[in-house]
Amino acid sequence: MESDKDYTQPLYLQSTKIKRIYALNDGEDTDDLIVVEEPLEIRLEFGSAEHREQKSLSVTMRTPGHDLELAVGFLFSESIIKRKRDIRTVRHCHSSTLKPEEVGNVVLVSLQPHIVPDLQKLEKFFYTSSSCGVCGKSSLEAVAQTCHILWNQKVEVSPEVLEGLSEKLRYHQAVFKHTGGLHAAGLFDSKGNLQLIREDVGRHNALDKLIGAALMEDRLPLQNHIIFLSSRLSFELVQKSLMAEVPVLCAVSAPSSLAVNLARAHGQTLVGFMRKGKFNVYSDRERVVLAGQ
Repeated sequence: MESDKDYTQPLYLQSTKIKRIYALNDGEDTDDLIVVEEPLEIRLEFGSAEHREQKSLSVTMRTPGHDLELAVGFLFSESIIKRKRDIRTVRHCHSSTLKPEEVGNVVLVSLQPHIVPDLQKLEKFFYTSSSCGVCGKSSLEAVAQTCHILWNQKVEVSPEVLEGLSEKLRYHQAVFKHTGGLHAAGLFDSKGNLQLIREDVGRHNALDKLIGAALMEDRLPLQNHIIFLSSRLSFELVQKSLMAEVPVLCAVSAPSSLAVNLARAHGQTLVGFMRKGKFNVYSDRERVVLAGQ
């Protein structure tokens, strides 16, 4: 698999002119940093060794950086690939074949000849914003059926471990400190040690980058691990984490009803509202072991 080449350095920040207001009646002109958001097109190459096809699969609004991981994580979470060896190559498309505005913003994932993608399923992918996952799913049941059942994963975590995840994640969000405009996804072991972190303007992209990095580093499945998200918990985020077999998924904000139902149906521990020593456990509560139990 090829590396990110010139695009490994995350292009998170952009300087801009603003007027900063003080006390509602005073202000000054100054410079500020904002998070970059640009479209990323994911193209898929597949077919026999003699006849290869290319298809534009998805365009997502993302923060540049870790683009290859984002593409790989997206393909994995959507069940197009199941393992690292399903991928022949993944790279940014050559600039000579692109329009100027596309340079650095198009990733081509080439599948091994024996991997035959579901073309009908591919037709359901289209433009996605940074604030929502892939829309247009024909059936929530069809999405849920691809997820792993995790009831046999006996990992246990303490409230003290869970309480410390938010501070550890925030400490390593270098760009968030400057802008406050990025979501993060962090991978922790059951003792609360940070293993990986990825950031993006979109919460779904941050998780796809994290899962893609784990796949490319041969870490999957993520059994005995915890993922912590700096966002609310939506159905798509639970689905993506279940694909990676994550037994404990936590977030600073609330889950949706579909997220809770999906986690309960598949044996995942879902933890939300993790703030100031308090949190809610919505499913599979036995994995969170209180002192004295």
